[in-house]
Amino acid sequence: MAHPDDLLLGIAEAVESQHSSRMSLTVVVHGAVITGRLAPEALWKQRVAEVLRDSADLHPFAEVFSASDGGESPPRSGRPTHLHFHLARILQGSVGIPDTGGMYRVALQDVSAWTIGDIRYSDQ
Repeated sequence: MAHPDDLLLGIAEAVESQHSSRMSLTVVVHGAVITGRLAPEALWKQRVAEVLRDSADLHPFAEVFSASDGGESPPRSGRPTHLHFHLARILQGSVGIPDTGGMYRVALQDVSAWTIGDIRYSDQ
């Protein structure tokens, strides 16, 4: 989408304003299906920084995600430009990658389709 869907933008704004990570969403981005929970940008950055700090090899990169503003300031336009997923998976066939869920940042303008809720597979 050259211009993000107004409904999707409204969801992103609600997640940011309510500081809630309860909204589950599935999106299609360049043919990839990503499903999981949305998080406010500041919380997402904090969690990514924590994971990086705990890594022997990647800890120097934690500083990028815990910069001085802590992600608290709004985007330049005052409106969200990205969706921040945690506990998310890229769906491929009958599996989700990674199994435990990952942290993904998706540009709103790149979302070509979306639905409320996350998709789970079951072997039963």
